Amino acid sequence: MKKQIIAAAVTIIAAATLAGCGGGGSTTPTTATVAGKVADGYLENATVFMDKNNNYLLDEGEPKAITNDGGEYTLTVNSDDVGRYPIIALALAGTTTDMDNPTTKIAHSYLLSLPKESVTGTVSTDSGNFLSPLSTQLREMMVTGDYATMYDAMVDLREKLGVPADAEIMADYMSGQYQNAALHTAAQHIATLMGEQQNLMFRDPDSATGLDVNRYRYMMGAIFGSMSTVRTVAQMPSGMTSNISNITVGMPFQNMSSFRSGMTWGGSRMGR
Repeated sequence: MKKQIIAAAVTIIAAATLAGCGGGGSTTPTTATVAGKVADGYLENATVFMDKNNNYLLDEGEPKAITNDGGEYTLTVNSDDVGRYPIIALALAGTTTDMDNPTTKIAHSYLLSLPKESVTGTVSTDSGNFLSPLSTQLREMMVTGDYATMYDAMVDLREKLGVPADAEIMADYMSGQYQNAALHTAAQHIATLMGEQQNLMFRDPDSATGLDVNRYRYMMGAIFGSMSTVRTVAQMPSGMTSNISNITVGMPFQNMSSFRSGMTWGGSRMGR
């Protein structure tokens, strides 16, 4: 009788174990590919990772990749994590190259991000999973809680930048069907502002580690508050090009007061 009781107990335990394992077979998590690009200009040798605890730091076990000279990266992630966590890119001083200036490593480290709402496992050539200073600004706008949807945040950022309502600010502004010189220039200026604050953002600026999130978010808020200035500076090159092109080469010096009050070429104020 004792042997029968023991045998029955073993049978029950074995059945429970099999049930807990899904019928005797282990479940392997499915994986997905998250691929995209990183740009101010395209960034080569930037470190990209999925930030699974939202601390802006690369922690052990988080999927990571290094960008190529086209700014391209590919992450292999748990399929359940797609759209749940943001993507981070670290541009490292002395390591990362901004392909706008391909012969020189960047002088200042900075951090870019992509809001979780925009992370997808399905991308086209020119859009999707594109990390830039603009996507970074959108991510910080979303975490404020001031925007009900990503669409609302994008509408506000477009207005601040002074770009058309249909401008694809989350797409690759460098090339292809969404190429946009104004967005590229704005991104360059934002990246410069971010890099100039690196010593205040990172505990170790050279390796871009130990980011202080509160300081980082304050910086991004300050940049957003000054977006009209970024907009003006971003628009200056095209405006100057247009105006200069309309001046006939070799013509006599003329009064330039229509361009700037008080400036006169060949007159009593300029060069006197």
